[in-house]
Amino acid sequence: MQNVFKLLFFGIFMLSLISCGSSRSKIITTKNKDNHTAKVSTSGSSKIINAEKKVGKIISTARRFEGTPYKYGGTNRRGMDCSGLIYTAFSEENIPIPRTSRAMSLEGKRLFIKHVNPGDLLFFETNKNRKVINHVGLVIEVKQNDIYFIHASTSSGVIVSSLSESYWNSAFVMARRVL
Repeated sequence: MQNVFKLLFFGIFMLSLISCGSSRSKIITTKNKDNHTAKVSTSGSSKIINAEKKVGKIISTARRFEGTPYKYGGTNRRGMDCSGLIYTAFSEENIPIPRTSRAMSLEGKRLFIKHVNPGDLLFFETNKNRKVINHVGLVIEVKQNDIYFIHASTSSGVIVSSLSESYWNSAFVMARRVL
């Protein structure tokens, strides 16, 4: 009888080991609505989907401010500066980010321009007398070889511009991913 219990215990033990084995996550290749290819791991897919939703909401929040006049230090519809726009858009998604463009430029991961996606930040030096980052924009769209970003310009307020415009292209310093 004791051998039967040992055999039964051994069988149950082996079954528990087999059922507790780790499953390998699958990599799925998908295309989004803009026909961009992305590889998604099924094990972390909820994190990726949540990040994509947050990026969409951040961009949507920033776009709500289009046409808002420029105001140094501004963070609302009455007036907005460049870092205020980014700060406000990220804050609405409960993502902490510094308030100034220079401090933002130290956050996240630096990117090659060819790896930029919507939701990434672009940093600029617009004052040629001082070599410091003093402007930031949020990438809203990447089309072929052009990158469109929303930002608050001192002359036009919150607008969408293209990195291929000569002024922005010559002032461009780096891109970073903070999300």
